Amino acid sequence: MEKVTYRVGDRVEKFCDTCGEERGHIVVLVTKTNQVSRVECPKCNTRSRYKSDTTSVKARSTDKTGIPYDQSRVYRIGQIVVHPSYGNGEVTAVIEPQKIDVLFSDRLRRLVHSRI
Repeated sequence: MEKVTYRVGDRVEKFCDTCGEERGHIVVLVTKTNQVSRVECPKCNTRSRYKSDTTSVKARSTDKTGIPYDQSRVYRIGQIVVHPSYGNGEVTAVIEPQKIDVLFSDRLRRLVHSRI
């Protein structure tokens, strides 16, 4: 398998903590060993460290067993839910009393919760 080399200006996938979404980031710093060190979010312009050898939130959420998604339940940040259509996902934010953001393997989705 061929080793991928990156240059400044290339794009890599990373979860942006500021935006709360997984998106392509722009490489702004590469080490002498061709490892990506810093990236910048194109939406919020936040610069952050990049670790290619760590497990992303998407991969971590599929490793854990979760509770079945139900609109009447109340969820908190960090919980793993199992949606019948989208699969496993991790609650990343509680937006309003009845809305949550859940990061699934394909993308971030906004779902309802604590609906009576």
